[in-house]
Amino acid sequence: MAIKLQNVTKSFGSLTVIDNVSLEAGDDEFLVLLGPSGCGKSTILRMIAGLETVTSGEIHLGGKRVDELPPSDRDMAFVFQSYALYPHMTVRRNIAFPLIMRQFRWWFHIPFIGDYFKRRIENSPEVRELVERTADTLALTKVLDRHPRTLSGGQRQRVALGRAMVRQPSAFLMDEPLSNLDAKLRTAMRAEITQLHQRVGGNFVYVTHDQIEAMTMGTRIALMRDGHLQQYGTPREIYEKPANTYVARFIGTPPMNLIDAEVEGMTVRIGNSVLPLPDKTERPGAERPGGGSRMKVWLGLRPGALAVVPPGQGKSLPGTVTLVEHVGAESLISVKLSGVHTAHDDDGGLTDEVMVSVPGYSELRVGEAVGIDCLLKDFSLFEKDSGLRVGGRAAEDFLAGGRVGTIRTAS
Repeated sequence: MAIKLQNVTKSFGSLTVIDNVSLEAGDDEFLVLLGPSGCGKSTILRMIAGLETVTSGEIHLGGKRVDELPPSDRDMAFVFQSYALYPHMTVRRNIAFPLIMRQFRWWFHIPFIGDYFKRRIENSPEVRELVERTADTLALTKVLDRHPRTLSGGQRQRVALGRAMVRQPSAFLMDEPLSNLDAKLRTAMRAEITQLHQRVGGNFVYVTHDQIEAMTMGTRIALMRDGHLQQYGTPREIYEKPANTYVARFIGTPPMNLIDAEVEGMTVRIGNSVLPLPDKTERPGAERPGGGSRMKVWLGLRPGALAVVPPGQGKSLPGTVTLVEHVGAESLISVKLSGVHTAHDDDGGLTDEVMVSVPGYSELRVGEAVGIDCLLKDFSLFEKDSGLRVGGRAAEDFLAGGRVGTIRTAS
């Protein structure tokens, strides 16, 4: 069932934490809400689940408005960051618990009588079959009669997933479920959750601050910043065509280099070097009333779109190696450029360094003079003042409350 957020806003008193967010995920989508801590992604998830009220706007599931319904009537399963397993219950009872509560009666609270009826539901053929089928899917069959305290972190996470799966909901909501796991286990669980989505279908809405999780798991990504939606699209769209400089620097490891440049006609000037732009490049300023073809921009190049060459070769930019990191299949080279500024994250500062990735083990040494070639095959251009992508969507689509993911020149 499709999930749709329409002009959703959430305020706590005078503080607005979600500002007019709209997005839509179709059937069987794996939607990832991505962003740094405090950007509002978990708040959006909790509003979808009904754990937080919506200040204004609407939330729809399968064409039905659900933001006014209680959580129990939304047909959604929530997987918490802390797993939230019942420590006194076995794995079998933890997984079966949603099915038991589906038949809840007031006398379940009465000692002995309530326990009897809970065990009766748990041992009924239909519930037992569904629990065992879910456990088999998640490789939990051998631990069904154990308690959560005896399980590893990955097993506990699978139990939490099983408790969500057994309900067969219309949507699975997951709030940073892998953040408590070590790196190796997190990688394995990423693959398991992705395979789970492929097997069971349905809509998954997944919150994370880890861009690797977002890029490898999501079919669509909503990148948030300070309660504003910065970009919404497929992982490939967001990686190859970031909507603004904030997205460009957030997505990618290492992040995109943003080089101070000036475009005139179909050439780009970087320091003293003038390079031709490919014919397919949209001409900056072409659609602006009275706008010329000369424009100050940030030239966005991924580390793989830069090449290290001997100093003075062709139109290369002169520089000096400041750092060499060997990371197995490639080496990351930090180069300090001469006479060329680059953007430093989104804190308003400027630097003069770029990051280059080269295959294999590099023999370069710190302090060595080199040249940097800009390979203008895959690149992005961003307006200097607004930080918006040149040739991208209209600025008003990303301006929210006068704030946008922009890198500004420090005064």
